[in-house]
Amino acid sequence: MRKEELTEIFSYIAGIVKNCECHSICVGGTTNHIHILCNLNKNLALSKLIAIIKANSSKWLRQKDCYYRAFAWQDGYGAFSVSQSVVEKTTEYIKSQEEHHKKTDAREELISLLNAYNIEYDDRYI
Repeated sequence: MRKEELTEIFSYIAGIVKNCECHSICVGGTTNHIHILCNLNKNLALSKLIAIIKANSSKWLRQKDCYYRAFAWQDGYGAFSVSQSVVEKTTEYIKSQEEHHKKTDAREELISLLNAYNIEYDDRYI
């Protein structure tokens, strides 16, 4: 994704989340990954929400500009729950992704987090 279009892309994704009757708290990231902090609708499986987000946003991006003609999201995704007590901290983390990843590589950070909590993962999706 192009840096200058990230705000528009994040807004579009927040709209998809809202249309799925989920409450979007924060959508952000960098040119190579995004974070979505939301309250999940109790009647919607997380996998379904992710599928809807990926399908609708990739279709929109491909129609938006020829630059995105071959755009596709990766096959996998990561999902983590956070307690209400850290929603504000998580929001700030999402908003500061560009600055944060100048110091810490996103891939290494994710692997470190997964290992810290003994979460199995498939390296193909990291």
